[in-house]
Amino acid sequence: MTVFVLGGAQTDFARNFAKEGGGLYEMLAEVVPDALVDAQVEPGDVGVAHVANLAAELFTGQAHLGGLLMAAIPDLDGVPSVRHEAACASGGTAVLAASADIESGRYHVALVTGLELMRNTDSRSAAEHLGSAAWVGEEAQTAEFPWPALFSDVADVYDWRYGLDLAHLGLFARNAFANAALNPMAQTRDWSFPDGSFDQDDRLNPVVAGVLRKNDCGRISDGAAAIVLASPEFAADWAKLVGRDLAEVPKLTGFGHRTAHLSLRGKLERAEGHEYLFPHLRGAVVDAYWRAKVSGAEEIDVVELHDCFTITALVALEHLGAAPPGAAGRLIESGGIARDGVLPVNPGGGLLGLGHPVGATGVRMVHDAARQVAGTAGPLQIDGVRNVLTLNVGGSFTTVVAMVVAR
Repeated sequence: MTVFVLGGAQTDFARNFAKEGGGLYEMLAEVVPDALVDAQVEPGDVGVAHVANLAAELFTGQAHLGGLLMAAIPDLDGVPSVRHEAACASGGTAVLAASADIESGRYHVALVTGLELMRNTDSRSAAEHLGSAAWVGEEAQTAEFPWPALFSDVADVYDWRYGLDLAHLGLFARNAFANAALNPMAQTRDWSFPDGSFDQDDRLNPVVAGVLRKNDCGRISDGAAAIVLASPEFAADWAKLVGRDLAEVPKLTGFGHRTAHLSLRGKLERAEGHEYLFPHLRGAVVDAYWRAKVSGAEEIDVVELHDCFTITALVALEHLGAAPPGAAGRLIESGGIARDGVLPVNPGGGLLGLGHPVGATGVRMVHDAARQVAGTAGPLQIDGVRNVLTLNVGGSFTTVVAMVVAR
């Protein structure tokens, strides 16, 4: 697998598009031209487009987003386009589909964009809409907020298996928000956190569901991201044209994609007796390492990790091999995930700090990973990055997409 990432863009995830009088159309009209400019590619070069989104029908009443893309970007009119939905992994699956289009030889350039408008309604309605990615009518039926409730259940199972120190969740959140403070596109970049904000403080950090508190949970976000992918043939000609060294251009070198039972209970039942809490998650990461010819986490320089909740991140760290099962908390406590740690995690703030417009997240991860590899991440840059792992998760670890971005 060699698919080049020529460039990309994202909107400011702190913006509330509905308050600005805008929506999905305006997001596309902004982010796609920015991505094409960053990639130094003309609209006429694009052979195929992929759009990622979870719940536009529920939040806005709008479906058929492939056509909305053409309305927003008239110069793309006639380009084949399709929409992808895999809950919070919608973006990751869109990137994989676009990569497959390129690898098949059908197209040489693919545009991938992901977007979500979620701040146009109240928090309860938003939670209900997002709950459609769980098994409706079968789980979280009495929960006020379905996803915090389900991931609190994950925390309970983790605690039963290994023992869970809630202070480790707070330390992860503290690191995420500190990284986001450096990111000019982060939703929380200007937020302040008084002492106690990451502790078991019912005033500053109230309980949302079970053991999960306010700062353990990702926020409702608006936003879009887009990237431009290319074949080796197109990238070689492009590099000569724009004066780039092709060896320094980021590329997708490996992927893993697995899907498990829709319900959390269904997954946990199938994991009984396994070393890992979610064997398919571990399998997707191992697939990505194998395809990228990477031995494991020891060869990864940065991780773009799906931290919709702090417990999601703790579990994911173990499944990617950064720590043995049950030991991720100690890695966090040691500072291992910090910018100067052994494995920097989410230098831009991740879903917790940067924001989580659901359909955009998987695309944004690849965009940020490519910037790290290219050395163009500005204040977020980690020195000496060669391999970045992205781990995009949909539902209660139902859909998992892992990718290695390298140079």
